[in-house]
Amino acid sequence: MAQHYFDSDPGAASRPTTVNLVLDDLHLRLATDRGIFSPDRVDPGTRILLETVPPPPTHGHLLDLGCGYGPIALTMATRSPAAAVVGVDVNRRALDLAVFNAQYNHLYNVDFFQVTDDGAPHPHTSPAHPTALSGPFAAIWSNPPIRIGKDRLHTLLRTWLTRLSPEGTAHLVVHRHLGADSLQRWLDTHHLPSQRIASRSGYRVLRITSAPAAG
Repeated sequence: MAQHYFDSDPGAASRPTTVNLVLDDLHLRLATDRGIFSPDRVDPGTRILLETVPPPPTHGHLLDLGCGYGPIALTMATRSPAAAVVGVDVNRRALDLAVFNAQYNHLYNVDFFQVTDDGAPHPHTSPAHPTALSGPFAAIWSNPPIRIGKDRLHTLLRTWLTRLSPEGTAHLVVHRHLGADSLQRWLDTHHLPSQRIASRSGYRVLRITSAPAAG
């Protein structure tokens, strides 16, 4: 059976390596491995997101949705040291790496959790901080897992974007060839009004400023 980065327990043989995330305000060395998203380099969409978004709120709870091995969550944690950052993913191997990367880079204001598509804690999720996943979140940043398919993606986004605080803002990065424009139309149709704030190398950065509670 083919293995994907969005599998909960990827079976690909381990081949550890490291990548560097270098931005104007930070330099993080990150451990990666096979069986996770973009193990050989920081994904270009992730880099464009991190170079485009405004600074995260200085306090409150911040979320990296689909955190992988942690480049977005650890950037949030670096830029907002007084905030509480949460990274969530389905991939156990990626999460183990994210925990290691936080410790290696001396970032202690971030926690990582394994979740299911509908936002529920995975059975293996630590019981510590039981309310960490419920929000509300002052900011959500994400390079969402487009390749899981539209139905799963829409479930994922509906679940987490409705956990924004009333003043919270989400930023998503999606390539136009992977459906960025149709996703923006879907967001607007489902009462998650969005605005394109940047477009570079085919990637769109979308800002969502209102996510009313599901009802």
